[in-house]
Amino acid sequence: MNSQPDPRLEIDIDGDVYVSPRYLASCTFTGDPALAPLLDIGWDLHHDDLGNVYVSAPDRHVRLRYLPEGEDGGLWRINGYKDSFGPPTWGVCFNDSVPTEFIQAFTTALATAYEQGPDAYLARPDHRSNGREPFRAIDPFLKQGWTIDHPRWGVFAVQAQDGLAGMEVTTGDLDPEAELTTREARWHLWAGKSADRPVWYATASTNTPIPLLTAVTECVADPAPLPRWREETSSYIEGMAQLTPILPPGPPAPTPLDVQRAVSSRRPAALSATSVPRWSTTSRPALPGPRR
Repeated sequence: MNSQPDPRLEIDIDGDVYVSPRYLASCTFTGDPALAPLLDIGWDLHHDDLGNVYVSAPDRHVRLRYLPEGEDGGLWRINGYKDSFGPPTWGVCFNDSVPTEFIQAFTTALATAYEQGPDAYLARPDHRSNGREPFRAIDPFLKQGWTIDHPRWGVFAVQAQDGLAGMEVTTGDLDPEAELTTREARWHLWAGKSADRPVWYATASTNTPIPLLTAVTECVADPAPLPRWREETSSYIEGMAQLTPILPPGPPAPTPLDVQRAVSSRRPAALSATSVPRWSTTSRPALPGPRR
């Protein structure tokens, strides 16, 4: 099955090529689409003189930081707090090359969860029921045929068929502070030639709500390509991804009325009813005219 969207169905495509697989598309160099779901429900927006952006929920129990001038590659850092004055309950980080659509998937799910209340946006994974729930986030990958791997002791992983993306889940106890500030987190999602030197990465700490994480993995696993501007696509990505030109929209399909008009325009004009004599059994024969 061809997973490429029909360009004739697209109204406004932000790009001139489709990038496939989508996890190699890189970012769009603007954070607005990912901020929009939170701003749309009334979250507060602040920024500093360096260009860093801070978005907070009205109750201050969830906070987002967009840090283009940060000290590391962690461009997006999002945290949930049980106590708005205490340490984070969970934390998610996206580096500066993560496709913006994946972050937008997270913030969209976060906006929905926030409107549902603390039981949704602070829900810790249920480690009961044989510990199955924490692994539901990898189900979208398994449905797309990603393979299961054990790259090292204490790490469970899934990997794309081409080996250019994967997700690692670390078992056992982890340092809560390190999970929030380093890549040594419970969940590690990446794309590139290896997890050690990825093109982009995202991390999530132990207590990150599974529905929020699953929103990201579903978006990453989607087989449909993503539109990008070729001039903004790095040569490193082009060496691994497939780029397909986006064709201009074709003419719209004719409506039944259009077809009817076209057929009518090709028919000869109808003759006047009075120009053709119509005889019947009751018609009188024409009388002979006077002779000259």
